[in-house]
Amino acid sequence: MHVQVGIVGAGPAGLMLARLLRLQGISSVILESRNRQYVETRVRAGLLEQGSVDLINETGMGERLRRECLPHDGIEFIFSGQRHRIDMQELIQRRVYIYGQQECVKDFIAVNLADGVPIIFEAEATAFEGVDTDKPAIRYRHQGAEHKLHCDFIAGCDGFHGAARASFKTSERKDFDRVYPFGWLGILVDAKPSHH
Repeated sequence: MHVQVGIVGAGPAGLMLARLLRLQGISSVILESRNRQYVETRVRAGLLEQGSVDLINETGMGERLRRECLPHDGIEFIFSGQRHRIDMQELIQRRVYIYGQQECVKDFIAVNLADGVPIIFEAEATAFEGVDTDKPAIRYRHQGAEHKLHCDFIAGCDGFHGAARASFKTSERKDFDRVYPFGWLGILVDAKPSHH
């Protein structure tokens, strides 16, 4: 089988990538080592930032999210019995949304499958070949048989500890991280009033 992009991992990143590619007319196949039920029910984070929600809506995968999410315009801290509200909507005209990651995954899977994007569940990637050539391939095991997916590009979207990242030499891969210049715990510690 040949496809333009072979995607390893049917989490939010892999599923969103497949959708973005599809909208540009680029074919992909998603290989996921777990079964569909596991992927759709695995509880993870439940807070989405405005940018993520905007992207989900722009790609046509936000219908249920718009109906069922819980928008939050701000947060509140209590120090020494006094409430301190930070109104994000008023300050920066943005908010956060409570909507479970597993719910996003359900929505993304449904949209991709309805749009004809193949998702092969219980397909364990076992080797990555030709990653330094223009004809890479992913070997994977599915239903007890070995298969090979030929592609123009491989996207390892199976997490930091996934098979894709572990299989590529540092010189052969590009990692994309977003590092926030703060941590909430640090902010809270610094904000705590000192007692004299």
